[in-house]
Amino acid sequence: MFTGLVETIGTVSSLEPLDTSASGGGGTSLTITNCEEILTDAHLGDSIAVNGSLSTNSRVNLERAVLSETRMGGHFVQGHVDTIATILSVTPDSNALVLRLQPRDRGVLRYIVEKGYVTLDGASLTVTKVVDGEEGYFEIMLIAYTQEKIVTASKKVGEDVNVEIDIVGKYVEKSVQSYFAGVGGGDFAILEKMVSRIVDEKLKK
Repeated sequence: MFTGLVETIGTVSSLEPLDTSASGGGGTSLTITNCEEILTDAHLGDSIAVNGSLSTNSRVNLERAVLSETRMGGHFVQGHVDTIATILSVTPDSNALVLRLQPRDRGVLRYIVEKGYVTLDGASLTVTKVVDGEEGYFEIMLIAYTQEKIVTASKKVGEDVNVEIDIVGKYVEKSVQSYFAGVGGGDFAILEKMVSRIVDEKLKK
């Protein structure tokens, strides 16, 4: 698990395909440099979040997995990409940048809320606007400090970013669905019970 607070920016120096056969896993070994500061306590098998464009000489966001004493300054990040979003616009706002992004899977917009969190290329960012629907999109603002700390700030209109939605939204949705499915056979059954109870209370009066 991660916090979404990028610790440093590394550089992809090489990519080596591990198995190119039709039945292989298609895995690739990455060599990342310029990241000495996060390697002081690294061991084989440790998890490090690597996010960005994975091509030779590209810069990537890096963060070590959380420890028990880690301050949770961002939000719970798993490191699993839910979808890809395309940058529709980049608008300067004083010394900040407002990015408008449209996810390929519009369905994830139901989990994204204004003033909530979303993870872009491994970085925990606050959502400033959400528009639902087929042409839906969301916006985030990068202040000057954040622009210096993450690779996303250098991306241009038309480029893509990895998106991970807040896992809390998924848990809430599943819990609510399970509740309705488990009480009397579904949504209509529980609604019917609620209406019946209200009618009974009114009749008693």
